[in-house]
Amino acid sequence: MKKILIVEDVDMNVDLLVQLLEDDFALVVAGDGAQGVALAEQEVPDLILMDMSLPVMDGWEATRTIKSNANLAHIPVIGLSAHAMSGDEEKALSAGCDAYLTKPLNDALLFEQLDYFLN
Repeated sequence: MKKILIVEDVDMNVDLLVQLLEDDFALVVAGDGAQGVALAEQEVPDLILMDMSLPVMDGWEATRTIKSNANLAHIPVIGLSAHAMSGDEEKALSAGCDAYLTKPLNDALLFEQLDYFLN
């Protein structure tokens, strides 16, 4: 079973992602960017769903930190953000995200991305 690290600080969003994914994937959840980096190092997941607006360390910095680690750089990171502002996708991709999805999440698009990166 593929392992996904969810880095998200809003409980409602975590619950939604867990409900969507728990039947098909092993899930690990971090509530802030620093915890996300630590769990990425500890768990070495197959994919990371990274909220960009996080406490302690934001998603951009957490992604840069993960992608700069030779042991973790191969892990696909899908950036998630409710802030669908012009330039946000480019900012996420330049921080190292492999893809970017806006919230509220389109379930079909999420599963399409997961299928692309995990299969």
